[in-house]
Amino acid sequence: MSGYAANVPWWKEPTRDQWYAYGAAWMGWTLDAFDFTVFLLIMAPIAKEFGVPLIDVTAIFSVTLVMRLGGATASGWLADRLGRRAPLMISILWYSICNFLAGFSPNFTFLFVIRAILGIGMGAEWPAGAALAMESWPARSRGLMSGVLQGSWGLGFALSGLAYGFLYGPLEAWHKGYGWRGMLILGVLPALACVWIRMYVKEPEVWTQNKKIQDATQKQVTLPLFAIFKRKYLFNTLTGCLWMAANFCVYYAVWAMLGTYLTKELGWTPAQVAVPVFWGNILTFLACSFWGAVSERVGRRWALMIPTIISLFLIPLYITQVNPTAFLGFFLLFICFFSGKDALNPGWLSERFPTEVRATAAGFVYHQGAVWGAAVAPILTYFAVNQGMGFAKPMMYGAIGSMVVYIIAVYLGPETKGMVMTADLEVIEAEITLG
Repeated sequence: MSGYAANVPWWKEPTRDQWYAYGAAWMGWTLDAFDFTVFLLIMAPIAKEFGVPLIDVTAIFSVTLVMRLGGATASGWLADRLGRRAPLMISILWYSICNFLAGFSPNFTFLFVIRAILGIGMGAEWPAGAALAMESWPARSRGLMSGVLQGSWGLGFALSGLAYGFLYGPLEAWHKGYGWRGMLILGVLPALACVWIRMYVKEPEVWTQNKKIQDATQKQVTLPLFAIFKRKYLFNTLTGCLWMAANFCVYYAVWAMLGTYLTKELGWTPAQVAVPVFWGNILTFLACSFWGAVSERVGRRWALMIPTIISLFLIPLYITQVNPTAFLGFFLLFICFFSGKDALNPGWLSERFPTEVRATAAGFVYHQGAVWGAAVAPILTYFAVNQGMGFAKPMMYGAIGSMVVYIIAVYLGPETKGMVMTADLEVIEAEITLG
């Protein structure tokens, strides 16, 4: 750490360009969250309008998550080869336009297909945005800003909760079916972020220098996805995959069917449902930021394990409540710890891998977890509806089981606190050594 950096507040250390790059990733991720999570709140009315079982609508949610892996892998490859900015802009335009078109779906099949295609753009946003933000940011406060970035998914979810709470009712009253369609059409607004990114954001210096070295030495990593499964990185890759698989499963065990559970089983109105969705996701942002900052002191692993272990014991306290006030109170307490598990998704994944494969590696590891998470909503719905269990017990069992796996995966991972990202060709050197 330079003497200058040690003597100034952490927020003054980044340059204007570093703030711009981080802001671009932040906007992309927050708006990505809005476009995806609004669908979680409107599954019941979609099922009713098209006359299909609820489990069929959850299949749309699942296919969107599965398609994210393809988008993330392709975007990661482009980001490692061509730069971080272009894939980020393409992904934002992609998911914005798809959500807009979904609002005009004439039938269930069209909605299914367009939301599946949307998943490609959603997956493409994360690896380019995470690499852009984490490579641009100084090491001293990377853990904190990783938490702020990932926690902003909660801000996007909170925005969708606000839109649902305030706009769904009036739109539905105006014309039957306009409620859920209006929620999706709002998803075109993130496209405006591309103008700002195109004008103000530059490529991270570490990527630019790494690219110059690759060009000067004529050594290119043409297949970065294969590189992360070589012996030097294999254990790191596999533990990362287990971490993300458990992470997605536990997240959707809590959130995927929450709106449906509250409306169908507890009889809450859209305005009532919006309250835990909004405040829970505001707390998600704050919790991610807090535990990200804690990671700068206690390390990456313990900053993830501590809140997850505490939240493990809080799940039964909220999910067994039927009184709205008691449910809200215990749920928000749970979220204060539960959401800390996501604080280091961008930071720790970026620190695990070298520059020339970073976006591909982070994108693949993160979004293979989405494939596992895609199974959660249909499984919960099967046990809740087809087996007559209701949603509370399947949600609780799924969350607890996934949390145990999550804690084990994090414990097995590397400690990377304070790591400085460099432009060295680490993967190529490893290939030479192993060859």
